[in-house]
Amino acid sequence: MYAVVKVGGKQYRVEKGASLLVDRMSASEGDKLTLDPLLLADGKDTVFEGNDLGKIKVEAVVTGHERGPKIHVLKYKPKRGYKRRTGARADLTRIEIKDIKLLQRASAAVKEAKEAEEKPAAEEKPKAAAKPKSEAKPKAPAKPKASKPRQTKKEAEDGS
Repeated sequence: MYAVVKVGGKQYRVEKGASLLVDRMSASEGDKLTLDPLLLADGKDTVFEGNDLGKIKVEAVVTGHERGPKIHVLKYKPKRGYKRRTGARADLTRIEIKDIKLLQRASAAVKEAKEAEEKPAAEEKPKAAAKPKSEAKPKAPAKPKASKPRQTKKEAEDGS
């Protein structure tokens, strides 16, 4: 079973017991979090509708705060003596997924959806015949545009 959760504007695929690095969160070490699920997949079942997602809980615990690797930025303009070297390190939070819970009501909804798919649907009534479209009106003939005589290069140079 896995879920896709949204944390800090990014989406992550998580499983129970997985550890992941996300952008720095204000939660302190040891705090429990509930993450926003976007999708849940359990074997053949997949839940991604809004009503059913409200019944899913993805629980996580903050295990620590870290800093990412240093990223070096070099600026250089040839023949001008311009060189700049800077760097940055991202502030990150490591979280561990403790549990992915599918509440009973959500699992019942999934089962009902599966049963509805398996049962043959009642025969549908034939649709009424479509109305014939009205004939398009003929367009009026285009008016001829008055054209100005074009100047040649010699006339333009002579100024006439």
